[in-house]
Amino acid sequence: MRCQPRYDGAVYIWLKNKQSCLLCGETTDTPQPICTPCESELPWLGDQCSICALPLPMAGLRCGQCATQPPAFERVLAPWAYDFPIDSLIARFKHQAKWPLGRLMGELLAQSLQHHFNEGLEPPDALVPVPLANRRLRQRGFNQASMLARWLSATLKIPCEEQLLRRVLDTPAQQALDARARRRNLRQAFAITPDAVLGNRHLALVDDVLTTGATAQALARLLLDAGAARVDVYCLARTPKPGEPA
Repeated sequence: MRCQPRYDGAVYIWLKNKQSCLLCGETTDTPQPICTPCESELPWLGDQCSICALPLPMAGLRCGQCATQPPAFERVLAPWAYDFPIDSLIARFKHQAKWPLGRLMGELLAQSLQHHFNEGLEPPDALVPVPLANRRLRQRGFNQASMLARWLSATLKIPCEEQLLRRVLDTPAQQALDARARRRNLRQAFAITPDAVLGNRHLALVDDVLTTGATAQALARLLLDAGAARVDVYCLARTPKPGEPA
């Protein structure tokens, strides 16, 4: 017995769906809701540090910090500099719950990562979102890093392990702190789930923005000390060095 009438034709032809650009409102000519002119004008990250992705004047170099004190993480991959309009899009996604903007940036980040994988970069065994403190999670209603990790997982077919890391201390917000204060702020702030299996695994931390790298450093060191073999960082944007233009 069939409860629905039989119909053999296509119900919805998604390839012919017309979308509007989320930035300018014009009809898009791409699979994502962003038109080609707007996508080309995004602040794509050019020459950068080969480890932390800090914007540099030449390619293939390490920044002074990574050259003298290499971080625990292996490499940062970010498609954009933290400049207009990406800074505005991230703020609206994170603080105003404009999820379509986050989804758009997540899809473009996935495309960028897939390109790196096609060029020989080793994909990680799992994606691990940077955890949010419980109080901030209740206030915001969602963890933007977890949402990004889920979208990347669905597109790249890489498992997402949201519960692997926990934030056990609700430290002050990082935005107003300098690098030294950020590192001090994060001491003992994170923990690994007791039943986590990390032995010899390659993991990728997922977050929205990398600023000083203090959070990524603290989490990467924690994971490596617990047995992980390698930790990379995937994020939407990288800020310039304080005092330098984006």
